[in-house]
Amino acid sequence: MSVIYRDRNAHRPLKLAVRFSLMAFAAVSLAACKTTSLSDSSSGTMATASLGEVSIKETAAVGNRWKANKSNKKLGLQYAGRLKSLGQVRNQLKVMDELTRLHPQDTQLQVVYGKELIISGQTARGQSVLQKVADAGKADWKAYSALGSALDQQGKHAKARNYYEAALKSRPGEISILNNMAMSHLLEGDLAQSETLFKQIDAMPSSGSEPRIRQNLALSVGLQGRFDEAREIASRDLPPEAVEANLAYLKKMLAQPNTWQKLQPGAPQPTAG
Repeated sequence: MSVIYRDRNAHRPLKLAVRFSLMAFAAVSLAACKTTSLSDSSSGTMATASLGEVSIKETAAVGNRWKANKSNKKLGLQYAGRLKSLGQVRNQLKVMDELTRLHPQDTQLQVVYGKELIISGQTARGQSVLQKVADAGKADWKAYSALGSALDQQGKHAKARNYYEAALKSRPGEISILNNMAMSHLLEGDLAQSETLFKQIDAMPSSGSEPRIRQNLALSVGLQGRFDEAREIASRDLPPEAVEANLAYLKKMLAQPNTWQKLQPGAPQPTAG
């Protein structure tokens, strides 16, 4: 079981895969459908149109307009966003790479590019881009949070939390950073601290009753073997069949050896159910 929330487009249980949804909590193009969620709810993630609104022909037209005027950053981002929505991530990142070279002084663009690299699985490359921003003294909370996410993906949890702390200094109470902090403790095996933080976040007025926080809390509780309590928490947002399927997967996972290794990013993951 991953976070016990599910794909917004399906009623199947989720894979247990710890990736980093470095996307807006509301928009969740950053993988809300797949994983335990470490996220960045910054508006700096590249907006994408829904698949239903994107066509190859329209995307090509936007691309041609941008190629005719590559100084137009807004048009370039629109083109990259459309490519991403079409699943053309490799081409999306090529456009983003070119945009950052065309606008080398645009720190926010560098941060967005770094986050998109991490989302795509190119963690080390994304970390390198973001680290350059930080080393230049131009990092904002979004960059620090994304750097923390990259380090968590590499199993460097203590170092990751140092970056989350830095992010919180400039953005106190930001729930996406706090969520990442709590998930970092979970990945390290400190379930009590993870549970405490998730409960604190869920109680914050600024959380806006965010279901993903509760589902991460349910995961933390379930990993401690308190399945009835996890069921109650998860049931606040999910239908019964999804809750039971995810709990069954969690029980199966906990009965196997090397549970914590299976929680780490990059580990082979069975499909729930």
